[in-house]
Amino acid sequence: MGQLKSKHHIPCVHFSANDEGLPRYASHQFDTCNQKQDGNLQIPPTIVVSDGSRMDLRRSSFYSTLDLVPQLDNYTSTLPHQQSRSRPSLEALRKVPHTTTDSEVSSLPVIDSGNEESKSLQEKAPVRFGWVTGVMIRCMLNIWGVILFLRLSWIISEAGIMLTSVIILMSATVTSVTALSISAIATNGRVISGGAYFMISRSLGPEIGGPIGVVFSFANALACALNTVGFAEVVVKLMMEFGIVMVDEINDIRIVGVITVTILLLISLAGMEWESKTQILFFIVLMVSFSNYLVGTIIPPSPEKQAQGIFGYHSEIFLANLKPDWRLGNNFFQTFAIFFPSAIGILSGANISGDLKDPATAIPKGTLMAIFWTTVSYLGISFTLGSCVIRDASGNISDALTGNITDGCVGCNLGWNFTECTLSKSCQYGLANDSKVLGQISGFYYLITAGVFAASLSSALGFLVSAPKVFQCLCRDKIYPYIGFFAKGYGKNDEPLRAYILCYVIAVSPLCLISNFFLCSYSLINFSCFHASITNSPGWRPSFHYYSKWTALFGAVISVVLMFLLTWWAALITFSIIFFLFGYVNYTKPTAVVSRLSSSFRPQCLVLTGPPNQRPALVDFVASFTKHISLMICGDIIMEEERQTRPQDATDLLVKWMNKRKVRSFYTPLSADGLRAGARNLLQASGLGKLKPNTLVLGFKSNWRESSPESIEDYINTIYDTFDSNYCLCILRMMDGLDIFDQFDFEVNQGFESDESVENDHQSPVRQSVEDISDKGDSDQIKTVFQSDQGKKTIDVYWIADDGGLTLLVPYLLTRRKLWRSSKVRVFIVGDEQNMDERRKEMIALLKRFRLDFNDVIVMTDSEKRPHSKNLSRFLDSVAPFRLWDEQQEGTLAQEFRENAPCKISDKQFEAFRLKTERKVRLNEIIRRNSQHAALVLVSLPVPQSDCPSALYMAWLDTLTCGLHCPAVLIRGNQQNVLTFYCQ
Repeated sequence: MGQLKSKHHIPCVHFSANDEGLPRYASHQFDTCNQKQDGNLQIPPTIVVSDGSRMDLRRSSFYSTLDLVPQLDNYTSTLPHQQSRSRPSLEALRKVPHTTTDSEVSSLPVIDSGNEESKSLQEKAPVRFGWVTGVMIRCMLNIWGVILFLRLSWIISEAGIMLTSVIILMSATVTSVTALSISAIATNGRVISGGAYFMISRSLGPEIGGPIGVVFSFANALACALNTVGFAEVVVKLMMEFGIVMVDEINDIRIVGVITVTILLLISLAGMEWESKTQILFFIVLMVSFSNYLVGTIIPPSPEKQAQGIFGYHSEIFLANLKPDWRLGNNFFQTFAIFFPSAIGILSGANISGDLKDPATAIPKGTLMAIFWTTVSYLGISFTLGSCVIRDASGNISDALTGNITDGCVGCNLGWNFTECTLSKSCQYGLANDSKVLGQISGFYYLITAGVFAASLSSALGFLVSAPKVFQCLCRDKIYPYIGFFAKGYGKNDEPLRAYILCYVIAVSPLCLISNFFLCSYSLINFSCFHASITNSPGWRPSFHYYSKWTALFGAVISVVLMFLLTWWAALITFSIIFFLFGYVNYTKPTAVVSRLSSSFRPQCLVLTGPPNQRPALVDFVASFTKHISLMICGDIIMEEERQTRPQDATDLLVKWMNKRKVRSFYTPLSADGLRAGARNLLQASGLGKLKPNTLVLGFKSNWRESSPESIEDYINTIYDTFDSNYCLCILRMMDGLDIFDQFDFEVNQGFESDESVENDHQSPVRQSVEDISDKGDSDQIKTVFQSDQGKKTIDVYWIADDGGLTLLVPYLLTRRKLWRSSKVRVFIVGDEQNMDERRKEMIALLKRFRLDFNDVIVMTDSEKRPHSKNLSRFLDSVAPFRLWDEQQEGTLAQEFRENAPCKISDKQFEAFRLKTERKVRLNEIIRRNSQHAALVLVSLPVPQSDCPSALYMAWLDTLTCGLHCPAVLIRGNQQNVLTFYCQ
């Protein structure tokens, strides 16, 4: 057989590494002078995309120069509003190029990114925030509201320290569970701007997300208004202390509130950078204010402070304030309703997710840290305040105790007698009567006032920014009519200026359904997490693992319960609004929007099983990754000779067999003249709407060498029809023959058979009927490898060509099953020694963006070497019967041979595909060396050009998977992304 030499001229190139370590061309000129001729195969050629000043490298796959290796750039289009370099379609891969590499380059998109444009893009780069400034500080500022400074002392006096701690911990529990769900959703891919709306709409669909987007935006606007009113009240009272009155108290609050919201609007319109700096300023003021309070608790109180009920740390005061003292008919849930709005700021960071550097890291870390520290601060202030201040005090210096202590004396053990004002209920100081206790106990009173200002204004500003961000995302999805006007963004950060103005208008006219709106949002966020987990969505792959679907369900239920416990009529109004908006979307059904927002790829499989009981391994393999997840249809193509002998109840018996095997699948028999005709009809007619297959699964035709040319042509053309129909394709090869038994072959399509290695184990001269087979199957189900626990074996994935990710999705779905859960997935990719580390890091980074826990990546650096001569000889012997040895290079004789034997391989064709053949043989050597002990091997299926002879392509498929002792799957996606970066 000798040495095989390629006639193709393959250019080699010089490239250098840029700042990021990615290979870049140093020159546009191809340098072929140093091309090695030492017998090794050349490195697969690269594709150049010119940008006018720099060259970009796109590494071709092992299969062809047009088919690309997996790389991150091909998936950036999965991010909303992002464009990527498109990978070639199946149609493009099937085309025969008219010229060489240059023509292939011309078919790819040219990306023009000149130096001047690059500089301008850098200058206009949007501001991005980390987890501290973007999430944690923002959430903490929204949680620390005016309730902390003005109402917490009253809550302690009513509920006592013990129940106040319960109220704080209950609120923290609801927000923490919700934060875990938010973290899971936020790490399930890239989250763009839109916060709660984006998360819910991509998880539960726009029917639920749309109403929440409207209600949540409105709730944020109202929260801005209420915090502004709280600020205005404090300002007006401070003005009245100095005798300043503009109109009257009520109108003064309105005037100050409108001025305040206007100033906050101007800060928001200035951009996120200014807004962030303002928030940091507020945070510093709050830290100073808290420090001032803590210092005040340890300073010995003056007689004036003691008259106001402030005595410093005393165990008697702590014990007296430990239990509740309900007054004026108040109870636990009323005080809880007053406190809970202080905890609603946990979504402040998630709502600006589009302005975060890394939302998947920032949102979980920042939100949970904010909840932790604010909970600690609330508990700390509750304990310190309850240990230093009594409930009732008169404020009169004359109430200092000078005589003997009398029975029932209030404050006498502290040297004061507040009995008179307590009995007459005229006490003006103490926890129960004065909202300024924090200021009175602090070292400097007006620093607490500054803290009140910072808390209220920071919360108002945070809500004023959150509402337009969420509403802008909702408007862009075009779920509701007449709101698209507010979708437009401005500036480098895509600021929703129009939505800011709308929020401003709402904020100056506040209402009071805010707690219920936020609780409703929390409920649906938790339910989104629970729903995605319980439905086993293939797109649900959060990298944040510290959540549970049951805690998420608990969070959803408790949020609804709290809505009705707080204000039942407000809860009914909230749900009425939600149901109305839901009904509108469900009735109008904006199909394009719904399909776009609800798209999460699921492998819907059409499996050409024939009678399912005759290929149990093929059935079990597909059921392993479709059961409870997606559609499976077992297609049975019935030939002409089988129709007359087929029992009338055969369909019922086969369905009964599948039910007995607990296979979730439809069974679809179809009469046809051949495999290709039947498969084509099934591809076109199977399924309906969302229950339509997108993946064809075949068994491997291992008897192809003994088959007729027509049979091979029929099988290969079925594969070609699959590509032409834009379907994904899987071909399962069972080396142990578990997909069919020899005694059943009279019922089996001759398009594909089992390997010969086990045929002798199942010889039977008697041909059974379908009824006999079904009866046997009911009592003795045949166990296959896919029904056995695989232990800690490996699933080896040879991801040679970028098909959109199906090659990775299928093994991921398998590892979610109990039998495969302990199996380790290894990913093999093509590379060379010079960039081995870079290729491995790039692939690990890509897998991380997919949220796949596959960390074992192996770079095949020796894939360019020539295969061993004995393996080449074996391949040549296998295709020898299909060669047209006597065909001439030109003339009418060649055309006549080709027409009479379409699957035969001419000498010209064999030489044209010689290099690709050698690569397939070499790849098989690598697979056999690395995967002898694997539980399953998946290999990227090569897409042949339209002029590739059927027999040669069949030999390639045989070569890629031969010599293994485990099941092998040749798999190919349809070149469309099934793994995405963004939340789905």
